[in-house]
Amino acid sequence: MSYFLGVDTGGTFTDAVIVDEAATRVIGKAKALTTRGDLAIGIGGAVDAALAAAGVGPGEVSLVSLSTTLATNALVEGQGGRVALVFIGFDAGDEARAGLDEALRGDPIVRLAGGHGHAGQETAPLDLAALETAVAGLAAEVVGFAVAARFATRNPAHEVAARDLIRRVTGRPVTCSHELSANLNGPKRALTAVLNARLIGMIDRLVAACERHLAAVGIKAPLMVVRGDGALISAAMVRERPIETILSGPAASIVGARWLTGAADALVSDIGGTTTDVALLKGGLPEIDPEGARVGGFRTMVEAVAMRTTGLGGDSEVHLITEGLVGGLRLGPRRLMPVSLLAVDHGPMVHAALDRALSSDTSGEYDGRFVVPMGGNAGGLSAREAAVLARITAPMPVTQALTSRLEAAALDRLVARGLVMLSGVTPSDASHVLGRLEAWDGAAAEKAVRLLGRRRNGAGERFATDPVVFAQSIVDQLTEQTVLCLLEAAFAEDPAFAGEAPEVLARHVAVRAGLRRHSGVVRIEARLGVPVIGLGASAPFYYGAVGQVLGCEMILPEHAGVANAIGAVVGQVSQRVQGLVSSPSEGRFAAHLPDGVQVFNDRETALEVMEAALRHEATSRALRAGAVEVNLTVTREVRQADIEGRTMFIEAMIVATASGRPRVAHI
Repeated sequence: MSYFLGVDTGGTFTDAVIVDEAATRVIGKAKALTTRGDLAIGIGGAVDAALAAAGVGPGEVSLVSLSTTLATNALVEGQGGRVALVFIGFDAGDEARAGLDEALRGDPIVRLAGGHGHAGQETAPLDLAALETAVAGLAAEVVGFAVAARFATRNPAHEVAARDLIRRVTGRPVTCSHELSANLNGPKRALTAVLNARLIGMIDRLVAACERHLAAVGIKAPLMVVRGDGALISAAMVRERPIETILSGPAASIVGARWLTGAADALVSDIGGTTTDVALLKGGLPEIDPEGARVGGFRTMVEAVAMRTTGLGGDSEVHLITEGLVGGLRLGPRRLMPVSLLAVDHGPMVHAALDRALSSDTSGEYDGRFVVPMGGNAGGLSAREAAVLARITAPMPVTQALTSRLEAAALDRLVARGLVMLSGVTPSDASHVLGRLEAWDGAAAEKAVRLLGRRRNGAGERFATDPVVFAQSIVDQLTEQTVLCLLEAAFAEDPAFAGEAPEVLARHVAVRAGLRRHSGVVRIEARLGVPVIGLGASAPFYYGAVGQVLGCEMILPEHAGVANAIGAVVGQVSQRVQGLVSSPSEGRFAAHLPDGVQVFNDRETALEVMEAALRHEATSRALRAGAVEVNLTVTREVRQADIEGRTMFIEAMIVATASGRPRVAHI
């Protein structure tokens, strides 16, 4: 008998599960800490333990599938490698649209004349000589290039030419915007290409780490990866299109939630170390976001489940709100390494720093904060940033890494680049203080929470003198923010509130009063109308209180902690491609094919040529993605207009979808 292995690599834990070949039951499961320095260590620990728990040999595994939240987490936290954007044929100021400026974060832009018109005609020649000079000087500073040309979805010739030149000159990975989406809106396509280029190194390291361990233990099964819409693709394909793995983990969790519970209608809420991801199961299926995945404030053109992702998790940074007399707490969106976890491997250094801070009567700004080197490409750093990074040769207190307050901004930039990681108080530390978690160093957690509670609010009073009381306040804040996440998702999915801002509705005074079952001159009661499926290793610790506030059934399935890994291995391969047939003038029909535009005098001929090309492309992609026994469906959406009694063809969008079960190894 053969078995399937599912792996999920998150910000804190890597999970692995073994399911039977029919994908009807879990045979074994395991967790290991995600090891960012060498992902293969964490993957190996989880995989080996799951195989042992299941009593399954490596040679009996016929399929391996991987999901991950690393790409999602990077975008939520504003991290990723430095990239360069080649921006062809766009007007001055176009980079300010669609959040492209924010996504670039000061990374270089190479602006060139060129591009095409809406009908696919060249508007200006591409200056390849200028491009070669520009990219040669940037090669050492960036991890990859993104290329976006005006109307590239109508004619990709300039993007293809630029891509080929950049690869030849620099050897760096190149992402073309037309390869990621067939839609218009050039700046939004450019944004998607930039994010893809930023993630290539990270996802390549993940896939390589997984392949390395599989080979080491003798697993020869195909490796698949979960896309953001829940479908599977081959590891080779995801290396070129890592942006498609944003919301991979959340998508896998929805598939896993359905598999674990059989629920048809529910909100699925998955809490990890970095994010909380909420989506609606309706009729047993997740909704696909028609506008493209939105993650970390960026609206991409990547097809993915309709998911609300918030920077809130068990390892979220605890912020003290010092404005006003009372003050308060806020969690996230940045993930920190919990102090209790850092102390597992670096106990003497951590405890010495905490004890030293506790011995003082005054509270320092960086008390209980540490910095951990992560490695990576350090090109493009300023002199100050490079100087700070050079000091951080091992985990150390933040005060040891900085020589002045002027260097604090440089440290933040290093964190954003993913070159270092901060450690500080998180809800996971609070849970150790409360005795709900015992996996790491509870004594270090207690000292760090005590230190943070000694800070003073606007009235000059300490936030808390008792670490247990303060720890409970942190957990209560996580409950409060989780409730808001779920309410926002519920209002966004309820058609009765279409057009209203769910963020505003979730915080409305009447809604908040309704959750408290207010009874006065007005009686108000509010509750969720569907159950919540709570997923994630920490869901059992936190979600009981969330269900009480929302007045709903809270479903916590047996294998909730490894739902992502389960979802990773029970999905299907699916590839969707689309193409446009337009009418540049009466009686002429342009098929915008992948290799250029072809014009026909007959509408049906143009449609048939386009459909045949898309059928071939979708089938080819599905096979490359690892599918067998491909099923193909094709749809046409034709736009026409009645003008002076005549029906005029405007355009037609043709979509071909190829799907099938993933190829498995023959045991």
